[in-house]
Amino acid sequence: MSLTGICLVAGLALSATNRFTAEAIAASNAATLRNAIKSVTPEFDNNPSDERYLIATPEGDSLTVYPARKGEVYAGCAVESRSKKGFSGLIRVMVGFDKDNKVFAYSVLEHSETPGLGSKMQEWFSVARNRQSVIGRDMKEGLLKVVKDGGDVDAITAATISSRAFLDAINTAFTAFTNTNDASTGATKQ
Repeated sequence: MSLTGICLVAGLALSATNRFTAEAIAASNAATLRNAIKSVTPEFDNNPSDERYLIATPEGDSLTVYPARKGEVYAGCAVESRSKKGFSGLIRVMVGFDKDNKVFAYSVLEHSETPGLGSKMQEWFSVARNRQSVIGRDMKEGLLKVVKDGGDVDAITAATISSRAFLDAINTAFTAFTNTNDASTGATKQ
């Protein structure tokens, strides 16, 4: 009887804590998303979260697109993408494209890659050294691949699998977006 009472009190305490913190957690998640979108897209004055929509991938999954506009003019978009091909599984990224289909910026949202190796992807692919950087790459010229696979992007040293997965997430975002939208205006294709 006393064990049941203790469990009941603990359950009620957890429920109350969840109710009191749910709003703060939701606000924190919204701020994190807003900051990720802002960091990967050209300057905008709309609220991309309010205009977000889903697009289908060839694998039958869907990605979220956040269109960025300056006035009424399409400036680019942020696409929340992922790849399950990482060395340790899932890699989630927010990748931004400008109105000319170039990679504007990216932000790694989640990964479980090896510390000191695959975990370097946030910094590695933005450094303008040799063939490392994906920033400014024109995606109309072809999908991104590491040098070992016949591409022109240097993989992270000793983390080729993580590098392939990171580039796969960017390629998936671009392919899904351009198959669904006019990449120069952001308008949905009919």
